[in-house]
Amino acid sequence: MATDPILPIPISYIAGNYYLFSIDAVTYLRREYHICGVLIGTLPQIPQQNVFLGLPLELMPEEARLLVEKGVACIVDEVKVQNQGMKALMEEDRQKYLRELEFQGIQATRLQTSRKEQLRDKTLKKLEEKKAKAAKSKQTSEISESEPAVGDEPKSDPSLELFGGNSQTTSRRTSTSLNPENAMGITPATARPPLPAEPSAEQLLPLPQVPSSYPLFAHLHAGGYFLSPGLRFGCQYLAYPGDPLRFHSHFLVASAEWDEELDLMEIVAGGRLGTGVKKGFLIGGAEKKEDPADAENVRTFSIEWAGM
Repeated sequence: MATDPILPIPISYIAGNYYLFSIDAVTYLRREYHICGVLIGTLPQIPQQNVFLGLPLELMPEEARLLVEKGVACIVDEVKVQNQGMKALMEEDRQKYLRELEFQGIQATRLQTSRKEQLRDKTLKKLEEKKAKAAKSKQTSEISESEPAVGDEPKSDPSLELFGGNSQTTSRRTSTSLNPENAMGITPATARPPLPAEPSAEQLLPLPQVPSSYPLFAHLHAGGYFLSPGLRFGCQYLAYPGDPLRFHSHFLVASAEWDEELDLMEIVAGGRLGTGVKKGFLIGGAEKKEDPADAENVRTFSIEWAGM
C-alpha cells in the first residue's frame, strides 16, 4: 500500500524535462492534486510493453509550476543532487546500501527459483498420475494373459526426461546455497535512500518556465478538471471532469491571447473536430494585467457543432 510522501516532493529536472520517480509521489499527486502526467518508462528489449508504460512520470512544465506554487513540490537539479550526494556519501553507508540491494536480489532469485520448482513438481506429479493410470488400464486389458508381451510395457513419457527424473528427486533441489553472483540485479526506482530526502538550497531551481497558456491551465485545474497533453487531438490540453481512468474527456482546450484575432475557420475546424470525437472545443485566455500582483481574469468559451 502506497504511503503519502514527505512534502515538498522533489521534482527531478533532467535535460529540460521534469520527472517523478517515486510511486508514492505519483499516486499522492494524482489523488490529491489531479496531476496525471505521462508515464514514459519502458524496457528497450520488450517493445510490447509500450502499451503499459511505467515510471518515471514526466510532468508538463505547467504541472510542475502549479505544484511549486502550491507549496507541494520543489524543483531540484537531479544531476547536481546525484553528483554531490554520492560524493558526500560515506563509504560505510555506500557499502551498506549495496549489501541491501544484493540481499533483495538474492531474495527475488530464491522466490523465482521456488516458483519454478513448485511448477516442476506439480507437472511431474501429473505425469506420474498419467503413467500410473495408463499402466492400470493396460493391466486390466491383459488380465486374461499369463505374461505380458515384451513390447507391451508403457512407453516412457518424454516429459519425464525433460524434467529430469521423478518428483522425489526434484523436490529435494533447494536454493539455500545461492551464489550472490547469480542473484538478480536490483535497480531502485529512486535514489532516496541512500541520498538525503531533502535537497540542499543550492540544488533547488527557480519556477519552471511555462507557455502563455499557463493561466488557462491553472484556471481549469482550479475548477476541478484533470488536464493532460492534447497533441494527439491537435490542441494544447484535454480536460477531464474526473480521473482519466474513469471519465471521458469533455473538452479540447486551446489557449488564445486576450486581444488575439481568431481565424473563423480555426474555430469552425475546432468545433467540428471536438464534436466529432464527442468533446467540446474550449478557447480561453487571460487578461493582461499591468501589475503582476493582480489576479488574472481568465475567460473561457465552449464551442460545439450543432446538428452532428
